Amino acid sequence: PTLRRLSHHLLAHYQKGSRPVRDWRTTTNVAIDLMVYAILSVDEKNQVLTTYIWYRQHWTDEYLQWDPAHFDNLTQISLPVESIWVPDILINEFVDVGKSPHVPYVYVSHHGEVQNLKPIQVMTACSLDIYSFPFDVQNCSLTFTSWLHHIRDINLSLWRQPELVKFDRSVFMNQGEWELLYVLSHFQEFSVKSSDSYAEMKFYVVIRRRPLFYTVSLLLPSIFLMVMDIVGFYLPPHSGERVSFKITLLLGYSVFLIIVSDTLPATAVGTPLIGIYFVVCMALLVISLTETILIVRLVHKQDLQPHVPEWVKHLLLERATILLCVRDRKKFSQSRRQSSDISRQVENNDSTAKLTPYGCEDPRDSGAVGGTRSTLAFAGRIEGLAALQEVLRETAAIRQLLEKREEFRDVAREWLQVGYVLDVLLFRVYLAAILAYSITLGTLWSVWRDA
Repeated sequence: PTLRRLSHHLLAHYQKGSRPVRDWRTTTNVAIDLMVYAILSVDEKNQVLTTYIWYRQHWTDEYLQWDPAHFDNLTQISLPVESIWVPDILINEFVDVGKSPHVPYVYVSHHGEVQNLKPIQVMTACSLDIYSFPFDVQNCSLTFTSWLHHIRDINLSLWRQPELVKFDRSVFMNQGEWELLYVLSHFQEFSVKSSDSYAEMKFYVVIRRRPLFYTVSLLLPSIFLMVMDIVGFYLPPHSGERVSFKITLLLGYSVFLIIVSDTLPATAVGTPLIGIYFVVCMALLVISLTETILIVRLVHKQDLQPHVPEWVKHLLLERATILLCVRDRKKFSQSRRQSSDISRQVENNDSTAKLTPYGCEDPRDSGAVGGTRSTLAFAGRIEGLAALQEVLRETAAIRQLLEKREEFRDVAREWLQVGYVLDVLLFRVYLAAILAYSITLGTLWSVWRDA
């Protein structure tokens, strides 16, 4: 048959141990092509990218040429790859041998053009930058070069146009975590310490992570917990429920970080931005809990506290209420006027208390005026006045107790007002800090993604 006859004709005296050129000064030009089929895995910790590519190369073998007229116009034949010379083109970034299928044949045309097409599972070293995780874009290179032959022996070129290689997604499986953006190609000469140059063909595989899964599982729960922390500020500051609510949120966020710790990429190069985001959120929750404890401590146990200092009243109950546009600032001023009126009333009561406890004129004066009264009537009046004096003494003690209780209530009311205004002020500052942090974080992620 023609195929066997042609194969025997080509391989009978073929020697695959030397480069297939009749003149040793002739350079063997190898054209290569690459198509990305799938992104199998990205190992951030070990900085390894595993891809599955379709690799093609062709060159001219001057000893594999024939006249089709002598072989029934046969212009193409497949030959075993082990029987002919194959260029030693390898990938410089190789770190491990993947499970690539073995293709045992190559195509040879009657002009001597050899086409070697094979799929390769490539495990290559890549400098992965996970700073903007999960919105990161990775750029990994695949450098094809001859490991032994210089550029004057084997030269490399691109099989197709660079534009066709760049946007070729015809065979890419795009249902995984990573999306193929484009493949850039670049030719360069490489030399080591003024030695002979080697030809290199670089392919830059640019991929982008799909962030939907990480947004749903990482970002949204954290955002919801922070929103609940903000809502917790609307609980009354004098209520102890706010402290327990904040502590519950802090514990829940700690458990959340423990769960997602395995999902975050770990590298020795740097920390991803999302890790810094989680740490800052935890710090904000701790600050919020500290503020709540301060306010609750301020508005409780007022019996052991003195009156609110005047400078605190001036700054918080007057200036701060106007600055913060607190609606109840009129009540604050009214309460201050009522407390001053109560203090003046207490002073008036003290001045009236200096009068005689009898509430009437001295019996000796009455005796001087009406000396004609009898001694028996005078003794009965003395006993009645003693009983009246005892009643007045008890009434004065009750009045002092009520005045002291009212004073405690005024002190408690003043500290409660101070705590309310201070709580509003710290809440506004906390909101401003969260807003500035969110804008900064979103800007960093957007700028990094666009770059």
